[in-house]
Amino acid sequence: MLRFDYYLAGFLGFLTGVFAIPTVFNLGIKSRIVLLVLPLVMPLAFIFGMWFSNLISRKISFLKQFGRFVAVGFLNTAIDFGVLNILSSLSGITSGFIIGGVNLPGFTIAVVNSYLWNKLWVFSSKGKENLFHDMPKFLVITVIGILLNSGIVILATTYLSPVFVESPKAWVNLAKVLATITNLVWNFLGYKLFVFAKR
Repeated sequence: MLRFDYYLAGFLGFLTGVFAIPTVFNLGIKSRIVLLVLPLVMPLAFIFGMWFSNLISRKISFLKQFGRFVAVGFLNTAIDFGVLNILSSLSGITSGFIIGGVNLPGFTIAVVNSYLWNKLWVFSSKGKENLFHDMPKFLVITVIGILLNSGIVILATTYLSPVFVESPKAWVNLAKVLATITNLVWNFLGYKLFVFAKR
């Protein structure tokens, strides 16, 4: 793994820490020390994750690329949640149909961010074509992933009885974890084999 990958991982960790601040604050953790430490600790966690994925990629080679993919995914999630929390705090909107509009900017920024990092770093798909040449294919895989994610949460919470937990709130979160893992695998394979496949 190149030293440059570690620098990028640290940078992604820093950005993730910065974008996590509004979410952590809105969740009730208002300690200045915690909020200031997030952008300092996250780079170390990302660099460790990059080192670990590099270490185990000696046995399973695709894990180096998967480690990059996970780092970008954490940043995308932090951007999505962070922008939502900033806009929600500024507007005072926390529910109803209008929250969809408040959610849209963060999601849009996260999708564009995801596309650029995945194209230029994770899958290194730098062809002669325009930078956004692969964007339509990327959006197809991403939209299917969103539908898959939501579908798993709906099916699990509506048609299955809770497993391992008793409360409905815990079951929703467990279903969301399953949906997120499924979506992670779907997106990685879709981007690797379809969107940014080596030509």
